[in-house]
Amino acid sequence: MAHLHKKMKKGRPYYYVREMARIDGKPKVTNQVYLGSPERIMALAKGTQSALEKIQVQEFGALWLADLIDQDVGITQIVDEAVPRGKNETGPSVGEYFLYAVFNRMVDATSKRALADWYGKTAIQQIRPVDFKALSSEKFWKKWDRVSQSQVESIAREFFAKLAQLEISHSDCFLFDTTNYYTYMAGDTKSDLARTGKNKDGRYWLRQVGLALLVARDTGLPFFYREYEGNCHDSKVFQCVLKDVLDAMRKYGRHVVTVVVDKGINSEDAMAVIDAMDNVHFVTSYSTSFAEELIHVGRDKFVVVDTEKNRQLRELDREDDQLTAWRTTGEHWGQTRTVVVTDNPLTTSKQRYKFEAKLRKLQSTLYEIRSKVRSRAAQWRSEDAVRERYRDICRDMHLPDTLYDLNFSVESGCLVMSFRKNQYRIERHIDRFGKNVLITDRMDWSTDEIVRASLDRYMVEQSFRQTKDDDLVNMMPMHHWTDSKIRCHVLSCIVALSYLRLLEVPLSKAGLKLSAATVMQEMQALHSCLCWHAGARKAVRMLEEPSEAQAQILKAMGYEVSRGVLQELAR
Repeated sequence: MAHLHKKMKKGRPYYYVREMARIDGKPKVTNQVYLGSPERIMALAKGTQSALEKIQVQEFGALWLADLIDQDVGITQIVDEAVPRGKNETGPSVGEYFLYAVFNRMVDATSKRALADWYGKTAIQQIRPVDFKALSSEKFWKKWDRVSQSQVESIAREFFAKLAQLEISHSDCFLFDTTNYYTYMAGDTKSDLARTGKNKDGRYWLRQVGLALLVARDTGLPFFYREYEGNCHDSKVFQCVLKDVLDAMRKYGRHVVTVVVDKGINSEDAMAVIDAMDNVHFVTSYSTSFAEELIHVGRDKFVVVDTEKNRQLRELDREDDQLTAWRTTGEHWGQTRTVVVTDNPLTTSKQRYKFEAKLRKLQSTLYEIRSKVRSRAAQWRSEDAVRERYRDICRDMHLPDTLYDLNFSVESGCLVMSFRKNQYRIERHIDRFGKNVLITDRMDWSTDEIVRASLDRYMVEQSFRQTKDDDLVNMMPMHHWTDSKIRCHVLSCIVALSYLRLLEVPLSKAGLKLSAATVMQEMQALHSCLCWHAGARKAVRMLEEPSEAQAQILKAMGYEVSRGVLQELAR
């Protein structure tokens, strides 16, 4: 409740509007707006000054949505049960530190050092009061250092169990993938998680942390994750977490479940584990480099697949752009599997355009190489050296070195080089474009079902893109220097990611096909205003008039703004 507060300065009274809230059981000032001297307030009351003398505007909508989602889950309680308060611990609990980190990641991710300043510009005190001084980076690190790896895993299990209660999954299919996040951690800093490896963002010289993620196909909600060492290969990671992944699928899915993975996960050992388990199946992609006999087949074998995208293309009279597939069987990983080869004309066009640009660049490079050979430039006088340089160039351009035939001869004691396109090899290479090979042990699934399951892997990839977004979640770069803090940071980001997905569910049910990023962007513009009007005894806090999009979002969540006040709609 706002009230008038008087301060004496050099014997003169000055007045402020204050808002109070109980924090840790004690009343504290959460917001303060300066009004002025008694003379100024009198002028305001008489109407000789503007009827609206003071106004303070703060971000409200996005944070309110974040808190509304948390009210159903309660991450603070889940964390505090796993990491209870110490004997002499004061201030916010460990769970509250996680909560405020999650809110920030959901709305506008900042560093922990900038967290207090960011919250100071929002209406957090109206939504969930907090002592800003407690939100320093030093206090975050001190609290997070108390959380062990086993406690993080326990918190994650309880959190996913709560998600499953709120949004029940009836899926028989789950999507699994891995990625990594670079850090700026110094090379001599001790860490088991941050290691150098093949970075998916091209920052191979930086230490990185890996993340494995499992999401339900029907809801898109995460139900398992695991951070891992940055130098560990995807297939090894899958083998290490496979038991936990299968346990999560069985716990939150149906009796018979299928995991959809990428070709980087494939290994004899992993498939053997899946084969040995009852009612567990897989769908995976397979490298076209190992499937020459499947790729180069006649177009007459391919038939149109029933997908949502294909239906849209037909409505647009673009039948030639439809995804097609053909089906066969083959021996893979010691057993007979169903094999489906897909062909996407749209992808073919994009890949061919890029390929032709690379081919032109390679041709220009070969002219330069030939010129150097002719001029007998140093290091260009040996056939073996020239061929090795050509192979290096092809490798850097991600092209096979068989697209051009290089010929060498010696004339008058000098090396002579010529080259020409190998049209057969070029055509064979182009024939790969747009093709994808799928392998599964679901012999009972139709071709359409197999293809749709593989296409839906975009949902876990979309989650990874969200974790690398500059504003929402934003898991990287990781400015954390110990494994315990990295684990806590990853957990807070996963919770934020889950909350954002949980936010999309009621909106979708209300017919609003909006992404969480769009919703948060819209709702950040819904402000809370503290107003002091002429003649009024107390300051009034009001919400500004929502836009049409904001009103639709509020309605989908069961609320409306009436005369500046947020009210729950009658059910």
